[in-house]
Amino acid sequence: MQQGSGILTTRQRRLAWLGFLLAAIQAPVSAKLVSDSSWLFSLCVALMVATVIIADDAARRRPADAHSGD
Repeated sequence: MQQGSGILTTRQRRLAWLGFLLAAIQAPVSAKLVSDSSWLFSLCVALMVATVIIADDAARRRPADAHSGD
């Protein structure tokens, strides 16, 4: 049984992980340095990128012959 391909290429997946890590690190740093709540934007971006990574992971674990409607 072969595994399915994900929605991201290998390069896009690496860039998504890099973007997630940078946004996740930047959020608490900016929360410490800035008095307003603009750091929440970085947190939202990190969560959205994490959602895409999780969706790609699920697509990769699905068998290649499985249909998206199942």
